[in-house]
Amino acid sequence: MGITIAKSMIHRHIEASVTESLHAENNKLILLLGPRQTGKTTLIEKLMRQFSGKTLYLTGDDPAVRNRLTDVGIEALRPLMEGYDLFILDEAQRIQNIGITLKLMADHFPQTRVVATGSSSFELANQINEPLTGRKTEYYLFPVCWQEWVGHTGLFAAESGLEQRLLYGMYPEVLMQPGKEQEVLAGLASDNLYRDLLSFAPIRKPELLEQLLQALALQVGSEVSYNELSVLLKVDKQTVSNYITALEQAYVIFRLGPFSRNLRNEISTTRKVYFYDNGIRNALIGNFSPLSLRQDKGGLWENFLISERLKRNRYARRHFVNTYFWRTKQGQEIDYLEESEGRFAAYEMKWNPTRTPKLPDSFAAAYPAHDFSVISPEQFREFLKI
Repeated sequence: MGITIAKSMIHRHIEASVTESLHAENNKLILLLGPRQTGKTTLIEKLMRQFSGKTLYLTGDDPAVRNRLTDVGIEALRPLMEGYDLFILDEAQRIQNIGITLKLMADHFPQTRVVATGSSSFELANQINEPLTGRKTEYYLFPVCWQEWVGHTGLFAAESGLEQRLLYGMYPEVLMQPGKEQEVLAGLASDNLYRDLLSFAPIRKPELLEQLLQALALQVGSEVSYNELSVLLKVDKQTVSNYITALEQAYVIFRLGPFSRNLRNEISTTRKVYFYDNGIRNALIGNFSPLSLRQDKGGLWENFLISERLKRNRYARRHFVNTYFWRTKQGQEIDYLEESEGRFAAYEMKWNPTRTPKLPDSFAAAYPAHDFSVISPEQFREFLKI
C-alpha cells in the first residue's frame, strides 16, 4: 500500500503567534530568526497576503537595499517608512549595523509595523540585543518539526517514514521533493552552511570549516574534545572554539553541556554537539545508507530526538528549561537531561533497546526529584508533542 503525501504548504506552528503579534497594538518590531531555507520567506509571504494594510517588502540579498539601509538616518528612512502599515526586511543580517536601523524604525515610525528575518545570529541575535531591548518580539523557525509533519501527512504516513527522516531530515524542500532528497541536501549543505559563515564570521579557512564539520558529524551523540579536534585539524584550540561558535550562530549545530552539581566524579568540562538537522549531518559525511547497514543509527536517533525536542521547547515558549547530558568518570551516563523548577527529567534514547535501561543509582540518589524515560521508536510521540 502506497502512502500519499499532500503537496500543499506545511502549516507552521508559530504562524498563529506571529500573526497575533503582528496585529498587537504595542508590538512595533518582530524578529523571525533561524537557519536558511526553513521557510521564513514563505511564512512572511503568507502573512503579507493576510495583512490588509499597505506593505513594503525588501530583502538584504539585494545590494541596492544593503546600500540604502546601511548606517542610515531618520530622514533617509522617512520615504521608506511613511505611508506603509507594514515594513518587511528579509535577510536583514546582511545589512551592516542593522540593529541601530531597526531601533530607529521602531522609535520614530510607530505607525509602521516592522518584521525582520535573519538566517544567522551574527547580527540579529547578538549586535541588536542592546539597541532593541524592550522593542522586539523574537520568534524562531527551524526545519519542520515532527508535529508539523504529522499534521501535514497524518500520523500513519509520518511514522511509516520515520527512517527517512533520520536519513534525510526535516527541511521543507527535502520533505516536499521525495526521491530527490540527496540532490536537495547537497545544495542545502553548501549554501546553508557557508553563505553567512563566510560573509560574517571570522572564518579564514573554508577548507578547515568543512573538515571540522565532518569531524563533528562523525562524533554526533558523543562527547567532543576541543583538544582532540585541534590535533586532528592541526590548528590551535581557540580556532576550533571560534569556528564551533560560528557554526552555532549560523544555526548549523548546537551544543549540550554537562550537568554537574553534587557528585565529585561528575564530568563537567566536555560538550556534546548536535546538528539541527539529520539530513545536513548525513550530507556532510556523504552517507545515506539505510539504517540496517549503519553503525551510527543510535547517534542518528539521538540527534533526531534532541534536535526535535529543542524545536518543541522553543515553539512551546519553554524558555526556562535547562538542558544537559550527564556522565561520571566511571562511565555512568544519561543521554539527555532537562531541569525545570527544581525537577529533573532524564531520558535515554534507544533506537532498538535490547534491554530496559536503568537510571544510574548515583544520579537517583543525588537528585531525588526526577523522572526517567526511555525514548524508542515505539514511544517517542509524547516526547515531541508541542
